Amino acid sequence: MSEVVVPDAERRAVSKFLRRMLPILVLMLLINQMDRTNVGFVQDELRADVGVSATAYGLGAGLFFIGYALFEVPSNMLLERFGARVWLTRIMITWGLVIVAMCFIQNVMMFYVLRFLLGVAEAGFFPGVLLYFTQWLPDSSRGRASAIFLGGSATAYIVTGPITGALLELHGAGGFAGWRWMFALEGAFSIAVGFVAGFFLVSRIEDARWLTREEKDALSSAVARDEEARSRAPKVSRFKLLLHPQVALLTTVFFAMALTGYAITFWLPSLVEEIGGLSSFEVGLLSAIPWICAVIAMYSMSHFTDRARDRRPYLALALVLSAIGTFLATLGSPWFGLAAITLAAVGGKCAATLFWPMAQSGLDLKIAAPGLAVVNSIGNLGGFVSPTLFGYLKDTTGTTHGGLYTLSAASLLAVLGVALIRRSGGAAKVDPGAGSGSGSADPAVEKGQVATGETR
Repeated sequence: MSEVVVPDAERRAVSKFLRRMLPILVLMLLINQMDRTNVGFVQDELRADVGVSATAYGLGAGLFFIGYALFEVPSNMLLERFGARVWLTRIMITWGLVIVAMCFIQNVMMFYVLRFLLGVAEAGFFPGVLLYFTQWLPDSSRGRASAIFLGGSATAYIVTGPITGALLELHGAGGFAGWRWMFALEGAFSIAVGFVAGFFLVSRIEDARWLTREEKDALSSAVARDEEARSRAPKVSRFKLLLHPQVALLTTVFFAMALTGYAITFWLPSLVEEIGGLSSFEVGLLSAIPWICAVIAMYSMSHFTDRARDRRPYLALALVLSAIGTFLATLGSPWFGLAAITLAAVGGKCAATLFWPMAQSGLDLKIAAPGLAVVNSIGNLGGFVSPTLFGYLKDTTGTTHGGLYTLSAASLLAVLGVALIRRSGGAAKVDPGAGSGSGSADPAVEKGQVATGETR
């Protein structure tokens, strides 16, 4: 099969986009991840100063995902209307304002409301950037851009702990608690970067002053060809997709992965604090260890498995590692627990790396885009269930062991689901014309947005 020849003008245009737009987008994603997960480092402070119990903390942490899920599609539709420059900037500035408002939390209800509003404010950012890529890059170049962008998510896990821990060391400065300083400064930084992004981002190819006319024409033609090909794809209702066996299996597996991923994200700092005698900065540094190991393992495994004909055995192994890690975390000393959680994080990150390529190849092309969107949106609700369950179990039993056992069981059940997932795109066809009365697919998906996973 002959290699596709890319015109020089198109190649130059893509290269300029990657150099000029990706750095600010990666920075925005890094801040996005830090601002949604920094609450994990102040659980004890919120309990002491505001009266937020473990149950209330878990529910509040999870409410973010309810707001996020409800407003994700409307947000992407508005991005189409106003353009990426205006809408992505708006998203970042408003989530920064919500983070700043969190430094004024006085009671549990304020905590609930602001976590929900944070989800509403952030809704559409991650899929919005992916949609932005479809407006600027042809299919042949979008994979590289997505990989670089997602690298910011992996980096965020590593830097969030040390940065947040350092800010918590400001406790007492000006008569304010450290956790209030953390929210105020991280939120203010988000707002500042949001305004800067407004000057850098360009919504349309035609508006890019740094592209020549030849480059604009070449890139616009390439993107237009891909959009035309996607527009011919049949529309499938979400309800019908939920009944599709392969979509249901993939959603179940991804939901189990999200349970573990978000449980570790929100509860790791409190587990590290059980070691005792650590400053906030030291807790942040130790909390970065599982993610450093996970990122190294993730990239190492991706190089090893990229040529594998069947990723299912590797995905099953990663899920088993995750299950073993969460189970072992209930045994031994807190230091042993940190090592066990590191194993669970390695398994979870490797599983995410293996899952999405397998999911893309495991669905019929006619339903791949909307099917993956359903998997991503529903599966991510594990981000609500997991911290809520952990908080309830900790308040009722006095320990997180019950939650960790639940994660182990969920990962092992996901292994059974992996065994039933088809290896390649031989899944049964869905008749696009047989609507179920629930409407067409997600408008953002119809315009070419393919979910690539947000378990971050």
